Order: sequence, then C-alpha cells, then structure tokens
Amino acid sequence: MQGLRWIQLSDDERDELLGDGGTGVLSFATEGDEPPVSIPVSYGYFADADSIYFRLSVPENSRKTSLVDNPVSFVVHRETEAGWRSVVATGQLERVTDAPYESTALQGLWAVDIPTVDVFERPPSEIPFQTFRLIPDAVSGRKEVDTE
Repeated sequence: MQGLRWIQLSDDERDELLGDGGTGVLSFATEGDEPPVSIPVSYGYFADADSIYFRLSVPENSRKTSLVDNPVSFVVHRETEAGWRSVVATGQLERVTDAPYESTALQGLWAVDIPTVDVFERPPSEIPFQTFRLIPDAVSGRKEVDTE
C-alpha cells in the first residue's frame, strides 16, 4: 500500500459507482457495547433523489425486525481499473412497502434496479420481503490515487 493515498469522489463519480443498483453492506446500530449488525444486501440507487432502496427479507421473529428503526450505515466498495472506490452513506431507513401509490418514495423505487440474489435455503416466494429507502443524512465517497 506504500505510495497510495485517497481523495474524495465527486458527486458524478459517486453516482457512477452506485449506478442504478448493485450490492453492498448495510449495518444497523445496536444497543450498548454490542457490535453493529451488518448484512450483505442488494440495493437500487436513484441519483435524482439521492435515495438508496433495499428489499430486505424480514421473516417472522427475525432480529432485523427490531433493527430496521435504528440508524444505519451502508457501504459500497468496488475495485476498478483506476483503483478502489467506496461510498459510505448514513441515516435512517424509511419503509416503502406500504407507501401510497403516488408517493415520491414509491415513484423513485420504479427508477432503480435492485438485483435479485437468491441466498436463502428456501424459495424466495416463501420469504417475506419489505422495501425500505435510505435518504442519507451524510454521504462520502473516496477513491485511490497512485502517488508514484
């Protein structure tokens, strides 16, 4: 790693990295001394509204049910031909699943592409999902710069 440093991504570079969807890691704050709960997730990104959408599995008695109202951080990291890029967004999730048809939250969902990833032991049709939106309180992006 000698000879490397990082600089901030521009808004355009951030939007390019996030695209209209992909995968990242969503972390939920927890109580006390417990570590955050981090899970790999698929996401959709709507740049016009700076909104990140998640379709989360929320089975009955899932720990996620008690965590979705906690503050979250979301991280996307990619290795590119020009070096690594990352984006970190923090804030609160908003439920979109039951939003009114005309709501901006639901309208934005139609503009994204949340990849479908089957990582479950049973068919996804048997698993309850809920859709959430993160309108970040803060977003930062970094990229590697070769100093040699």
